[in-house]
Amino acid sequence: MDKKTCILVLAIMVLAGSVKAQQTINMLVGTYTDGSSCGIYSYRFDQATGRVVALLDSLPMRNPSFLTIAPDKHHVYAVSETNDQNASLNCISYQPENGRLTLLGSTPTQGEDPCYVEADDQLVLTANYSGGSMSVFSLNQDGSSATLTSLFKGATGGPDLSRQEAPHVHCARLTPDGHYILATDFSADRILSFKRDGTTVSANGVACYVRPDDGPRHLIFSNDGRFAYLMSELSGKVSVFSYSDGKLELLQTMVSDSVGARGGADIHLSPDGKFLYSSNRLKADGIAIFKVDAATGLLTKVGYQPTGIHPRHFNITPNGRFLLCTCRDSNKIQVFLRHPETGLLTDTHQDIPVSKVVCVQLSISGKTIISSENFASSEKRSIFASQTKRQT
Repeated sequence: MDKKTCILVLAIMVLAGSVKAQQTINMLVGTYTDGSSCGIYSYRFDQATGRVVALLDSLPMRNPSFLTIAPDKHHVYAVSETNDQNASLNCISYQPENGRLTLLGSTPTQGEDPCYVEADDQLVLTANYSGGSMSVFSLNQDGSSATLTSLFKGATGGPDLSRQEAPHVHCARLTPDGHYILATDFSADRILSFKRDGTTVSANGVACYVRPDDGPRHLIFSNDGRFAYLMSELSGKVSVFSYSDGKLELLQTMVSDSVGARGGADIHLSPDGKFLYSSNRLKADGIAIFKVDAATGLLTKVGYQPTGIHPRHFNITPNGRFLLCTCRDSNKIQVFLRHPETGLLTDTHQDIPVSKVVCVQLSISGKTIISSENFASSEKRSIFASQTKRQT
């Protein structure tokens, strides 16, 4: 074997080894602790087989219902969702190599029942459901601690006097252009806009109004930042918007919850952006599946996948192969095989048992992931979702 051939063979062997190693990713799980859960769990997950490889660590904490992994991959920010002065944002040291979690400190959100958290390298945001507010925290230079700098209140005005009787803010999203924050003002049936300049955040009016009794819950953006997709809890509808300069313009509304359960929950795009998924609770628990028109952002419904009881947050592996759905009242994470051409889901029956599970976030355990899909574009956007303490 000549030198050139030897080098080629060696390169192929190294690449093959890298692909095999990067099949495993890290999985962080948030829970309610009124069952047998202690708090946050860290796992290694095989995104080729859809199976958990190992439980790596756990971190005792009260009701860490939602968490997010920082862009530096070495910090995690988790809420403590309580309906009192103990409601807080927790800063956690995270070692992706071994999944180790260490609590660094906690800061009160000054808003009850924080149910959502998002972060970049300067800011952390929490949406406080019962507090009806969005908390803005500035991070210190190394991301190890957060200081509350602003608190913005939501409003009422929606027609449902039992569900929209008080202000409720359900999620807060950093926009892809980096200049704005959009927050779902659930009880006022609108999405608020905030201008962001570094760590300074100021009110910027209303990004858009939605239909009365929609109850806007979760908001995501397309990979290219041109479109936004909203899951509304009360109407059970998915709305499509064009996005520009902190404002949204409605393009389409589609039914996700077709039985009027008033329990719309989470929403995510596949890593390649070709399919959109939304979860529904309270009746006909499951996930609606939509095909996305890449040019227009518009949706076509292609299927519905039944799930366990009370599906909350869900996530899709970076390679697009599996969808992981947290079923709170079934006390498990369901693992669904995702078909890349049709977008449809198949239950693998490889459930991951977790008491009162609410949130599942995914991160790489090494520096890169080699994938058959365009992971590079999806890596640029954060993997987020939101949950809430309510039993509805």
